[in-house]
Amino acid sequence: MLAFVLDALQPVMTTPRGNERVIYRAKFSAITDTDINNAMNQLGEPNRNDALAVDARQELDLRVGCAFTRFQTKYFQGKYGNLDSSLISFGPCQTPTLGFCVERHDKIQSFKPEAYWVLQAKISNCAGDSMVLDWDRVRVFDREVAQMYLNMTKSTTETKVESVSKKEKVKQRPQALNTVEMLRVASSALGMGPQHAMQIAEKLYTQGYISYPRTETTQYPENFDLKGSLRQQANNPYWSDTVKTLLAEGINRPRKGQDVGDHPPITPMRSATETELGGDFWRLYEYITRHFIATISHDCKYLQTTIAFNINMEHFTCVGKTLISPGYTAVMPWQSLAEEETLPICERGDVFTVDEIKLLEKQTNPPDYLTEAELITLMEKHGIGTDASIPVHINNICQRNYVTVESGRRLKPTNLGIVLVHGYYKIDQELVLPTIRSAVEKQLGLIAAGKADFPPVLEHALNIFKRKFHYFVDSVAGMDELMEVSFSPIAETGKPLSRCGKCHRFMKYIQAKPSRMHCSHCDDTYSLPQNGTIKLYKELRCPLDEFELVLWSSGSRGKSYPLCPYCYNHPPFRDMRKGMGCNECTHPTCQHSLGLLGIVQCVECESGVLVFDPTSGPKWKMACNKCNVVVHFFENAHRVKVSSETCDVCEAAIIDVDFNKAKSPLPGEATQHSGCVFCDPVFQNLVELQYAKMRHPMHRGGGGQNRRRGRGRGRGRRPPGRNNPKKPKDKMAALAAYFV
Repeated sequence: MLAFVLDALQPVMTTPRGNERVIYRAKFSAITDTDINNAMNQLGEPNRNDALAVDARQELDLRVGCAFTRFQTKYFQGKYGNLDSSLISFGPCQTPTLGFCVERHDKIQSFKPEAYWVLQAKISNCAGDSMVLDWDRVRVFDREVAQMYLNMTKSTTETKVESVSKKEKVKQRPQALNTVEMLRVASSALGMGPQHAMQIAEKLYTQGYISYPRTETTQYPENFDLKGSLRQQANNPYWSDTVKTLLAEGINRPRKGQDVGDHPPITPMRSATETELGGDFWRLYEYITRHFIATISHDCKYLQTTIAFNINMEHFTCVGKTLISPGYTAVMPWQSLAEEETLPICERGDVFTVDEIKLLEKQTNPPDYLTEAELITLMEKHGIGTDASIPVHINNICQRNYVTVESGRRLKPTNLGIVLVHGYYKIDQELVLPTIRSAVEKQLGLIAAGKADFPPVLEHALNIFKRKFHYFVDSVAGMDELMEVSFSPIAETGKPLSRCGKCHRFMKYIQAKPSRMHCSHCDDTYSLPQNGTIKLYKELRCPLDEFELVLWSSGSRGKSYPLCPYCYNHPPFRDMRKGMGCNECTHPTCQHSLGLLGIVQCVECESGVLVFDPTSGPKWKMACNKCNVVVHFFENAHRVKVSSETCDVCEAAIIDVDFNKAKSPLPGEATQHSGCVFCDPVFQNLVELQYAKMRHPMHRGGGGQNRRRGRGRGRGRRPPGRNNPKKPKDKMAALAAYFV
């Protein structure tokens, strides 16, 4: 991106005089006044090599990912109906990430438990103190040998203390926090997915609560104001005592970490409370702040006591820990020493009674599925992704239905994920192993360091994947053999729903993602709108191609519209694009089209048209064909019809309404009325605007001003209310303003 900006700006900038510098870059890691002012006072030159390395990575990932993804998706979704994934994606980083999860799954499936035996001794002294001893051999896998040791030790009723050793030990304070460690802890301790944690961290940064959350550095710069950052937390009610003690006694020098020269470690930039932030924002901020305080606190110190015993030539020990100084664990209590029973005071030669010696039979256990934290560690170790892209890759394999997140945030591969990885191994294992990606990352690192040129490195990497792609295409039958064992052919999937316009036989509706229609006789597949329900629409047919219409409904979101499966995939008119339903169709005479059911331009978005929904009775409504606006009207009406006439004031289509006689709002016994839903005094009080429920809470509105205007009746001259209509005034405008 930086290289693109430089290339775009330099030709139009003032020509420098001689060697005069005209391009500078401000680098800051927090959006506080101090940081921004310091950055502007210490402007530096942009690093073009870093920018080129990023450009090379983006172009490589995009081109490789698009080629493999497009081929896989078209090939397998055209053959199998229950893959249950909208995209069969491939990525140079995403696929090795999935490979780690499947590798662990394979180990679990191939694991064979093995029995082993452990000796456990329980002893006590005359004072009544008892201890359970651990066997120094730990375990043996031969039952007869274990029984022999049991018989040897069982004959002894007393044992003496062989030695008592005491050693002061230290539990080190953590290093400064980088992105990878923050994501690991967010997943393992806070129960947040990496993508979710990263989004929260970025919002905390933009609101000024923490420093820039994307960094690989674990060492504070020499000029970092540790005391200043600590003083900001002195009055925070959650850790003020610890902070004030540190300020009074003096902070400890942070542990030496790794400085990769990008951004300082993640630190709090101002104090906050749970009331101020709340929810996951507070939980992540609290961890970041406690971690920062811990990095400049003292180490946790404890005394470890080890008592050794000999029971008929077999050695046993008992270990106890006594806290000396909590150090940093005062502010990170989850890392404090576990409470253990205090060991009795004893010396060498003291005699204990052997109360019990028993042989415990146990079995080796298979490894568990990878947690997100473990996966992040593996990705970092093998150089898969960057601190910023790691959560994206993990989120992708979840969204593609390659893995599911189980309890404890463990990643269990799905049937599709397993088959894909096994297929890659069968064709070309380098597509899924982390080695080739690690090699590419090293080459990109040389570009960033100025030791390699951008074009040759990119061309070399692309040539490698180009050959692999062609070989994969030629050998895809190997993966297909695995697919056909696990998934059903598309002709055998789904349930009959609507008739094909070509052969007039029933097409099958396949609900698995992506939902689609398939005609087994014509061997054609038609995509459908996603995230909703599909049902037959009154056995009505499209006048253009004779395909039976289906009705898409968003359920709780309150929107629905009919569509022709063929027109949805093959737009019949030039002003239509793929993926449009009947509510956007510009057919001049079709009873389901925008031309006959469109009423007026949307009250909120610039490109949508409010279209009458003839299936919504008796709770009639119209909905924008672009955004999420829904308008309810005439709940007590028996029949509603869109007229060909338009309103003289707002150019909206006139509506003809037949009200139920018992609930008619008209005077006397009248039940029929025609008028504009926005301007007519009878209709105005019967209109209610609302928003359909949205999939994402941050999304509002519709298409934006760069899209085309509302559709009209046909390709010729269109009625003013549907071609370039005015927005309705008065009540609807007020309602729209209220909701905005």
